[in-house]
Amino acid sequence: MSPAGCSHVNGYKVDNWKQNLRVIYQCFVWSGTAETRRRKAKSCICHMCGAHLNRLHSCLYCVFFGCFTKKHIHEHAKNKRHNLAIDLLYGGIYCFVCQDYIYDKDMEQIAKEEQRKAWKLQGRAFCFLTENLIQLLKQGHLISQCRRICVPFVSTGIGEKYTTWEPTKRELELLRHNPKRRKITTNCTIGLRGLINLGNTCFMNCIVQALTHTPLLRDFFLSDRHKCEMQSNSCLVCEMSQLFQEFYSGHRSPHIPFRLLHLVWTHARHLAGYEQQDAHEFLIAALDVLHRHCKGDTIRDDNGKKANNPNHCNCIIDQIFTGGLQSDVTCQVCHGVSTTIDPFWDISLDLPGSSTPFWPLSPGGDGSTVNGESHLSGSTTLTDCLRRFTRPEHLGSSAKIKCGGCHSYQESTKQLTMKKLPIVACFHLKRFEHSAKLRRKITTYVSFPLELDMTPFMASSKESRMNGQYQQTVDVLNNDNKYSLFAVVNHQGTLESGHYTSFIRQHKDQWFKCDDAIITKASIKDVLDSEGYLLFYHKQFLEYE
Repeated sequence: MSPAGCSHVNGYKVDNWKQNLRVIYQCFVWSGTAETRRRKAKSCICHMCGAHLNRLHSCLYCVFFGCFTKKHIHEHAKNKRHNLAIDLLYGGIYCFVCQDYIYDKDMEQIAKEEQRKAWKLQGRAFCFLTENLIQLLKQGHLISQCRRICVPFVSTGIGEKYTTWEPTKRELELLRHNPKRRKITTNCTIGLRGLINLGNTCFMNCIVQALTHTPLLRDFFLSDRHKCEMQSNSCLVCEMSQLFQEFYSGHRSPHIPFRLLHLVWTHARHLAGYEQQDAHEFLIAALDVLHRHCKGDTIRDDNGKKANNPNHCNCIIDQIFTGGLQSDVTCQVCHGVSTTIDPFWDISLDLPGSSTPFWPLSPGGDGSTVNGESHLSGSTTLTDCLRRFTRPEHLGSSAKIKCGGCHSYQESTKQLTMKKLPIVACFHLKRFEHSAKLRRKITTYVSFPLELDMTPFMASSKESRMNGQYQQTVDVLNNDNKYSLFAVVNHQGTLESGHYTSFIRQHKDQWFKCDDAIITKASIKDVLDSEGYLLFYHKQFLEYE
């Protein structure tokens, strides 16, 4: 199936198909009035087992409701050769030939129109209820009498889409004492929601889980900061905004991200299709499209000024994920240094067992601890990988550069350090090795800490070491460069066949494993013992300009 849609839909689009589809949406999917809600509750039961739940679907060709979980709708489709059905909870269209939820522009337009109509009816009903309550209170009726009228109405689902937030007394106290300095936590009472696998889309689901639990990204989308300038319905930022609303609406049932998948296929053609894709590649592609689609969203500080960004982009993606990588090339003859600074969204780290030589190993295999990581004998840590990434590298005689001081080609050394740290640091452990003669997965275990201090890998730390002032700089910058782990993406299986899952930090010490639609509670040990493919760390403190 291509991003344009499912070819089997054409067999349904005959006679009065639009009107028939509208009736199904009006009566059985989007409930705008109390009458339609009662009708849906009474009539929407599986015609084979009588159940209300189990992901009920309705056949688009005849009047038949069937369970998706127990495959009663599948049996009906096979016997009657009715290829299409609609999910009565979310409105997604399922094709039994493609064996997947499909996207069709015309059907999507009808779904949106009917959903908007239902919301308008709900809004009118809410206004009518408010007016009647005011009259009852004026006439001296008791609150308990008003509640008997109000509760049945509220329980139907009005107002569930957006959940209000009020700061606690402790949060207000912290804000008063630290108006320009905020401690970042990942605490949130809602937001845990599974994602339906749409056919080898676990690589997308695990990245969506990480993004939806990124604190500042969550704050941005839930505060409606995006101002769309695109004329069509192809804005990925708009879809992400809708996705955040779905995640934090309070619903617990799995979400079907078919619109997101369609837009990703549209804007990143190399990811289109049902083959298993790389989660890291999807992350970079998604950040790139989001960056391009939200350039008009200027981020401002509390005083209304544009936020400072050395990369000259004030979009939310660059504000959160972009850091600055400093490359120092030193001439071996005159010791002149040429420095360049490049932006980055993630840091890819080599692992032991790859074809590239790995250095150094853990300092002391006697059970010592560095950066919060426990060093077992012969084990490798995230700090080891970062130390290797930032070590000086001799380029050799085959890679001579023209020195600006010597005015001739000379051998040199190159060293990478962090000039500017991002708010969210993503570390990509390079487990998939591709070369002309070799394609394999590296399963080396790498231990990683819950808290990470990036100070030793900063350009300022390197300069301080050269000037003999390292200890003083560490004491000053230590808190500013500290990170907390909030998401881990794992890959199980081989290079050719595998599955992605993720661990998400919900509260300070509460972790959950997200395996597509299934979410289970996990221990910190489960997280730290996992293989680790993508590691997401968030800065503990943010300093406003």
